[in-house]
Amino acid sequence: MVKDMEEIWCRQSRRTAPDLYGKDVTVMGMGKSGLAATHVLQMLGARVTLADEREECASQQAHASLSSQNIRIGVGKNFPEACQSAEWMIVSPGFPSTHPQLEMARTRGVRIVGEAEFASWFFSCPLIAVTGTNGKSTTVTLISQILKAAEKSIFAGGNLGNPLSLAVPPFVSVAGRHQDSASPFDFIIAEISSFQLETIERFHPWLAVLLNLSSDHLNRHPSFSQYCETKKKIFSNQTPEDQALVNMDDPCVARIADTLSIPLVGLGSTGRHAQESVYLNGTTIKARIAGKEWTVMDRDHIRLRGNHNLTNVFAAIAVAMLCRCPLDIIRTVIKTFPGLEHALEFVRDFHGILFYNDSKGTNIDATVKALESFQEKIVLIAGGTLKGSDVAPLRDPIRQKVKHAILIGASTPQFLETLNGVTTLTTASSLAEAVKVGADIASPGDVVLLSPACASFDMFKDYADRGRQFKELVHALPAQK
Repeated sequence: MVKDMEEIWCRQSRRTAPDLYGKDVTVMGMGKSGLAATHVLQMLGARVTLADEREECASQQAHASLSSQNIRIGVGKNFPEACQSAEWMIVSPGFPSTHPQLEMARTRGVRIVGEAEFASWFFSCPLIAVTGTNGKSTTVTLISQILKAAEKSIFAGGNLGNPLSLAVPPFVSVAGRHQDSASPFDFIIAEISSFQLETIERFHPWLAVLLNLSSDHLNRHPSFSQYCETKKKIFSNQTPEDQALVNMDDPCVARIADTLSIPLVGLGSTGRHAQESVYLNGTTIKARIAGKEWTVMDRDHIRLRGNHNLTNVFAAIAVAMLCRCPLDIIRTVIKTFPGLEHALEFVRDFHGILFYNDSKGTNIDATVKALESFQEKIVLIAGGTLKGSDVAPLRDPIRQKVKHAILIGASTPQFLETLNGVTTLTTASSLAEAVKVGADIASPGDVVLLSPACASFDMFKDYADRGRQFKELVHALPAQK
């Protein structure tokens, strides 16, 4: 890490820990982020109540363990009472800002912040934050692997799986006075969702990345424009000593970039017009960073499938170069990076039929991008719980790419109505039936693609459960077709 950058960060990000010693703090949500925030609150000397609407969210053993640490528990029918005595609330991202208990708390003057915001107050190393509708996890993981290969000490988390509160170093708090302790990390890399951005106040990335914007989570955000405004908040606390990395090929992102007064790094073919940029010149990836022109690598050397992944690679290159990672390390990691589980993941060649798992494609745009990643004819398995989005943008891509669509889950009626006449449609009562039908319908040279365009909660625990079940079913197909 470059000395002057480290000094700048420490100067502009020095936090004064909130005076929570002896205060009543309710943590809403007993998942990983809630439990991690609780640990930090205990170091601060707060009186903590863990609250969750779900009675089954914690086992009796967990209840006993937490109670022994002087933590009160309020779940199920006791949830409202657990929220009423709070002077502060730390909110897990699963709770919308319009939740009735939060609305009532605001009328009482309760201070309400999200877990990611809360954790960021204690960071003493540069924060790199990545948001966007799609590609966040891939980009954060690729950045993390490059920085690790360059022998940087990093913490990767946020929406990716590890709560940011786990990155807070141990400290001692005496009567509310937070005693600083050195961070064990050179960089913290955070995947940040719109749910987490709803509750930020001082959240301050050194590098903030906005990959793309398309309709998603409109069952929580009142409109697409409001969703975009929420995503824009990732830049709200940046200063001229920070940088915004923006995909200038995405019209919505480009409009946001035009409103920013902080230094920009442009990503994509039109990004080259920015003072600093990473872009494609013919088949060569170029970079203009720190006043120099760099030839990074040939795009054909990227292992990730799909044009949409180019933006993710551009972002990772820009971040890595700004973190002073050597180009040879950047190239080596990108050439070998296979992508994430459940994101256009190759599963099996079954008698010449290629099965791909894109269970992480939980919105319409993700499925459109997945379809665009293949030249082969596609048998598509889609469906689940729509998140307030219109299915219509799938019509043309399916007409062009999909020879047969197999529909599952709660959204089947909407898909049938919207896709009628676009391609051949079949319904299936289960994923197992869909896989069997797909294997029967497809011909050698075709792709059978699970890319649901929907959330999974009508039939599965989560998208990972859906993807794992799909892979198990594909591998269980008989040797003879």
